[in-house]
Amino acid sequence: MHGTEILFTLVGSVALLLWGVRMVRTGVTRAFGAGIRRVIAASTRNRWRAFLTGLGITAFIQSSTATTLIVSSFASRSLIAAPAALAVVLGADLGSTLAAQILSFDLGWLAYAAIAAGVFSFMGSRNEHARHMARIVIGLGLMLLSLKLIATASAPLRGSPAVVALLGGLAGEPIVALIIGAIVTWLAHSTLAIVLLVASLAGAQVTPIEVASALVIGANIGGAFAPFVSQTGAAPAARRVPLGNLIMRAATAVLAVATIGPALTLLSKVTAEPARLLINFHTAFNLACVVLFIGVVPLIAKLCERILPDTPSAEDVGRPRYLDPALLEHPAEALACAARETLALGDHVAQMLRKTIEVLTTDDQKLMRSVEASDDAVDRLHEAIKLYLIQVSRAGMSEVESRRYVEILSFVTNLEHVGDIIDKNLMELAAKKIRNRVAFSSEGLDELKAFHARVLDNLQLAFNVFMSRDPVVARRLLREKTSMREAELSAADSHFRRLRQGRPESIESSAIHLDVVRDLKRINSHLTSVAYPILEATGELSETRLRDTPGSALGVPVERPGT
Repeated sequence: MHGTEILFTLVGSVALLLWGVRMVRTGVTRAFGAGIRRVIAASTRNRWRAFLTGLGITAFIQSSTATTLIVSSFASRSLIAAPAALAVVLGADLGSTLAAQILSFDLGWLAYAAIAAGVFSFMGSRNEHARHMARIVIGLGLMLLSLKLIATASAPLRGSPAVVALLGGLAGEPIVALIIGAIVTWLAHSTLAIVLLVASLAGAQVTPIEVASALVIGANIGGAFAPFVSQTGAAPAARRVPLGNLIMRAATAVLAVATIGPALTLLSKVTAEPARLLINFHTAFNLACVVLFIGVVPLIAKLCERILPDTPSAEDVGRPRYLDPALLEHPAEALACAARETLALGDHVAQMLRKTIEVLTTDDQKLMRSVEASDDAVDRLHEAIKLYLIQVSRAGMSEVESRRYVEILSFVTNLEHVGDIIDKNLMELAAKKIRNRVAFSSEGLDELKAFHARVLDNLQLAFNVFMSRDPVVARRLLREKTSMREAELSAADSHFRRLRQGRPESIESSAIHLDVVRDLKRINSHLTSVAYPILEATGELSETRLRDTPGSALGVPVERPGT
């Protein structure tokens, strides 16, 4: 190979290795994500059980970063104590080395068979679980193939004067090698991939074993740094777990750098083959981290709490509470989070709607400004949910998940429209009423209150439809739309009757009264729209509300009475 060909082969092989690791992690988390989270939540009663849980799960999913993020999300919601969470992470760090041990064996012959089996299984199955399992097999095949390509491409580098000079310069600078390993691992977001890469280079005798060992130590620090950085902006409770992991690995790294020589001498008695020796060094590093810190995780948890204390601040009602970023690669669970946040958004809209009639009744300007401020929170929640759903959609969804995605996005958008109608229309009418000192007649006010109460009841019914997706309840909500049209006509008739009677209050408030009824009906229309996708999925919606009648000329459809 020429130098350029070697470079591109190495870069492509490393990219293939990273993609294979990602495919395995994605396949496992999608196929078993909910079960993994249940196991973690249920197995944290004591630190040793938590440690074993982290070890077993990470050996399975091949990503200590994923396990750390899951545990961090639990800790942020007080579902797991900080010491138990740190014990899980210690187990996760050690568990990730088991995958490295297995993949360090010469399994290149298995790569093509795994890729072929995975691809044919993926293309030949429509079952989502089977396709996720196929992803795992393809990912393993790509990892094995990439390691084989790295070994082949790196062989010519053994005698390269430039490579020898570069790596020889690092031989006396373990701290520099450590920093390089940490940065590369942080960028790659995969300790496993970088450790396997370094082991392959060491096995090809391209990298001196001391330099490779320092790179592995750096990879362990970079692997802990990645989840800590990814939690930037999260609550302090969510950041303490990755911070504790970073502290424990950094402290172990100090000890490891100081004892690289004796450690390699001791481990070479097990095997002197460079690649295997390096993998064993990686395992020994994480085992030492467990031995040093499993007994003092409560102290580490307290230290992290002092470094990242809870910050007392005024509650931000527009801040999302249920949009867990750790679940973005698990569409079913992420959509459940989005649905829960949508209900929280709906509660804000319901509160705005309840206050609306009070503002119209009492002319309370302070309450009116409170309603207008609430719409800002509704807008921010709407934007957060929408962006979260967009991120979820990138993970790939099943047909059922796609339908739920559309339902949530549609309902969130309609709730935001309701908030805008309350803020920009009804509060504007209230301000006009206050400014012109207009008063409703007692009968007119009673009609508005009754109309408003029905809309508020339909809002609660819309929430039930959104969560239950029950066609019976959806039909009931849709019938309310027709009923509200009739109620609007009745309210208008009553108002016009008072106008004909010459009632002064009715004459002064006529435009505002009719506009309030119109806007409340618009709100009701947005709310009833949640029923359409549910009834459409069950085949209970026709394409039009028009029908042919025997008396219509040339079969031209006419509108149904009452529509």
